[in-house]
Amino acid sequence: MSLINTEVKPFNATAYHNGEFVPVSDADLKGKWSVVFFYPADFTFVCPTELGDLADFYPKLQEMGVEVYSVSTDTHFTHKAWHDASDTIKKINFPMVADPTGVISRNFDVMIEEEGLALRGTFVINPEGQIKVAEIHDLGIGRSAKELVRKIQAAQYVASHDGEVCPAAWQPGEETLAPSLDLVGKI
Repeated sequence: MSLINTEVKPFNATAYHNGEFVPVSDADLKGKWSVVFFYPADFTFVCPTELGDLADFYPKLQEMGVEVYSVSTDTHFTHKAWHDASDTIKKINFPMVADPTGVISRNFDVMIEEEGLALRGTFVINPEGQIKVAEIHDLGIGRSAKELVRKIQAAQYVASHDGEVCPAAWQPGEETLAPSLDLVGKI
């Protein structure tokens, strides 16, 4: 079953954020747009490139009213150690959520049970707590924060423009579609 349009399942966790350990729960994902960004493990290879890329786009996401939560099955202590040790990870200003029990990873269907690690999953959640974008990659395939921004822009546009949809590769300011009987076979 797809997670699209389902509500985020309950969870409670601890995150490393702005030099502190802070509580994070599913309730934090409501009332604003959110991205939950799963990655396999701290101190690895593709993960810091993705998180660094996401950190570079974080100010843009904040302008768009979006909060980002990165999640791995590491502990919040490991997140702090990685943040302290890596120049790339030092750029991160969003919460780094610890999921050592795998509850959050299982809730989002990204847990690799045999390894105790999460797949590269990206989820865009609307202010009502519903998943609007779900993308899951194999471990060796890195993601693009630039493309994530475009998907969030499309999701926000569709949410605020009833009856309109965004075609492939849509960018803000471009024409959208209003599905109707008159459009059938004309695109």
